[in-house]
Amino acid sequence: MIGQHDVDFYKENGYLLVKGVFGQAEVEEMRGAVERIIQRAAQAKRDENSAWQGDFLPPAELKKLVLKGFHDVHYHEACFTRAVVHPNMTAILSQLIGPDVQLHHSKMLVKPPENGAAFPMHQDYPYFPHEKHSMLAASVHLDMADEKNGCLRVVPGSHTQGGLPHVGSYYLNHKEYPISDGLPCPAEAGDVLFFNYLTIHGSDANRSERTRRNVLFQYKDASDYPTENVHIDWGSGLMICGGNPRFDKAKPDFSIKG
Repeated sequence: MIGQHDVDFYKENGYLLVKGVFGQAEVEEMRGAVERIIQRAAQAKRDENSAWQGDFLPPAELKKLVLKGFHDVHYHEACFTRAVVHPNMTAILSQLIGPDVQLHHSKMLVKPPENGAAFPMHQDYPYFPHEKHSMLAASVHLDMADEKNGCLRVVPGSHTQGGLPHVGSYYLNHKEYPISDGLPCPAEAGDVLFFNYLTIHGSDANRSERTRRNVLFQYKDASDYPTENVHIDWGSGLMICGGNPRFDKAKPDFSIKG
């Protein structure tokens, strides 16, 4: 799927857009799965609005914004489990990360038409810091994404700055790092945008009449361990490529609560 020049581009810029990773039938299947998850979440009264609440818009405008986001989609629909380990994905990941790749978590993000919320510029690093910074996000596009419907924006090369101070540990100061400074990454359905968790990124609001649906898979090197006990899910540690070098670090330590 990618060549050495793509790998070099990723290492230098901290992101890489790969076209046509998933076919039309696979995209359609995942679109249907997204709708079913939203329906089941609503039935379970877990249909939260995940829109960012900040000070860059008046309160009246913030109330109108919607961003549907749910974690661990591979536990809700089997097509996402297949997508996580898709041969095209593993071929790319083994070159960007290395021979031994683990899944950290998955989630879906849906920006509905006309009021799909923006997400300010940030790094993913503060959410789940790791020793070697091998962590990357693979954002799978289920719709065409452009500037009108809030496509992802990145700051090329920003991953070389290391971890930056975030407001409340979640986002960068929007006055210093406005969304408009990010390079837009328009993509078509089936394309995947890979970016390191230190790469500054964000997205503008969806001002179009088109939905923007993305599914995001977070991957890392199997020998890259967390520096803090944060954001660990049941699926953390699932092997995607190769093997786990440490038998005693094969899975998170969980206890069942009633």
